[in-house]
Amino acid sequence: MSTTKEVPPPLRLMERLETYGYLSVGISFLLLGMAVFAHGWFQFARSAVDNLARAALGLLNDLLLVVILLELFRITVDFLKTRAISLEPFLYIGIIAAVRKVLTIGAEMVLAGEVSTTRFTQYLLDVAVHGGVIIALVIGLYLYRRTRVAESPTRP
Repeated sequence: MSTTKEVPPPLRLMERLETYGYLSVGISFLLLGMAVFAHGWFQFARSAVDNLARAALGLLNDLLLVVILLELFRITVDFLKTRAISLEPFLYIGIIAAVRKVLTIGAEMVLAGEVSTTRFTQYLLDVAVHGGVIIALVIGLYLYRRTRVAESPTRP
């Protein structure tokens, strides 16, 4: 006597559609990452002669976005393999996104030349908030990994 239950056909159809949905989203993340990568290098090559620092800032921003898109792609692939989603990749994405913002606003301040007191105060507030986010996410990542190691069975 088998304990496995027969899955009703509508549910099988829904599961198949869900898989196709995740496949299309994953492929979209990958294609979008490739497009941003190509566009970033194209823009860099086009504008590096006029202003290398601004071109490098734009390329760095685009490359960090590509890393975020590739992490989302990896999450989608892992979900399709295991049908489980891990917290760890989302912590990485949050850290990368916050670092990307800090680098972008810092470079914009340097490239702007003279800055008003109001704008400088806003810059310091932005850096403090994003720095706090980075620290919180790194602590969260540390604690998450620590609990995962504690939960895993010990090897002989």
